[in-house]
Amino acid sequence: MPSWSSSSSALTAPNLRLRTLRIWSSKDYAIAAFIFLILFSLLLFSHLDSRYDSQPHHSKLVPLTLLRNANQTRALCLDGSAPGYHFQSGFGSGSRNWLIHIEGGGWCNSIPSCYQRKFTHLGSSDHMEKLIPFSGILSSDPAQNPDFFNWNKVKIRYCDGASFAGHPESERGSGLFFRGQVIWEAIMDELLSTGLSNAKQALLSGCSAGGLATLIHCDSFRQVLPKEATVKCLADAGFFLDEKDISGNSTMRSFYHDVAQLQGLAKSLHKDCIAKMEPSKCLFPSEIAKNIKTPLFLVHPAYDFWQIRNILVPQGSDPDGHWQRCRLDIRSCNANMIDKLDSYRGSLLKAVNEFQQRKEIGMFIDSCFVHCQTEMEVTWHSPNSPKINDKTIAESVGDWYFDREAVKRIDCSSFSCNPTCHNMDFT
Repeated sequence: MPSWSSSSSALTAPNLRLRTLRIWSSKDYAIAAFIFLILFSLLLFSHLDSRYDSQPHHSKLVPLTLLRNANQTRALCLDGSAPGYHFQSGFGSGSRNWLIHIEGGGWCNSIPSCYQRKFTHLGSSDHMEKLIPFSGILSSDPAQNPDFFNWNKVKIRYCDGASFAGHPESERGSGLFFRGQVIWEAIMDELLSTGLSNAKQALLSGCSAGGLATLIHCDSFRQVLPKEATVKCLADAGFFLDEKDISGNSTMRSFYHDVAQLQGLAKSLHKDCIAKMEPSKCLFPSEIAKNIKTPLFLVHPAYDFWQIRNILVPQGSDPDGHWQRCRLDIRSCNANMIDKLDSYRGSLLKAVNEFQQRKEIGMFIDSCFVHCQTEMEVTWHSPNSPKINDKTIAESVGDWYFDREAVKRIDCSSFSCNPTCHNMDFT
């Protein structure tokens, strides 16, 4: 028994060591294989990531670039900070084409309102988002932006409060910087030095107050680019009307008068217009467009909610609040209100009718309750986008820009007539 025991022990020890060796060996192999798999995956993903980085990022956030020579040029936001823009390089066939888009955001018409504004992103680059997505007309996704997806794209941030048309002589110790025109020229100079001067095709666009800025600067934009380049302009929701509000007051005319006086806009407006009428009237697009020589496209909703809420029914014009729900949701308007909205639509169509005979002017005027449609995928070009004659805004702008056809698309005649409309609801 003892000998068996010892003999058994002698035989078991090496067997045990061998079994232990085999167990650890298989673990090691498993660990080694696992580590190898991780390293291989990292290598593969880094390779794929580098390939992806060489292609446009459809969802990449675009960083803010502050104007390099702001202090030398004295091109400053309302608060004295450097103005900025977001830039995304073009690629492939679009590497020498440029799309410049001007941000909107209303205006300030007094020292107090401009002073308040300088503590926001509309008056200071200190308050601007450092990274923003590019969508709609700025998208790099061909499915979302079929004609301009691979162009160089710039979004100019708005921080002067006067559609890039103010002049420093108007500051008069206000503690504010009225440098809109200077900002415009300085940003153009910087972009020209980074490739815009070699543009083959270019489109200047803007939304709302940025749409007005587009109209103001359209011809000067054409002038700084090569003569052989194709250069056109697009104003989105920038065709503001000189109409009386529901109380019979010319609220918008009065407001524009204050903006023009405060920041000295006359020097940025067309001299032929200024010679005939006061500067504030020359700030209305119906007057500006008469003198624009560069091909122009108007994207505009017939029921522009900003104009309804600020020109037709501004604060103070409806003391009893009858229009409160209608201002928030057009589907809440009663028959009398709809009549007034339709009359406003009629004024818009009358104003743009003057340009119907000019073949270089295109338009897409839908019957939607919305404001600024080129920046959003859902309204610019998507399966759910507003359509006129089965064409989206993006398709219409592309047809016009590339001379595929003349585009004068005006929608049916009531707010509920177009089922493709993306009507806003603020309730």
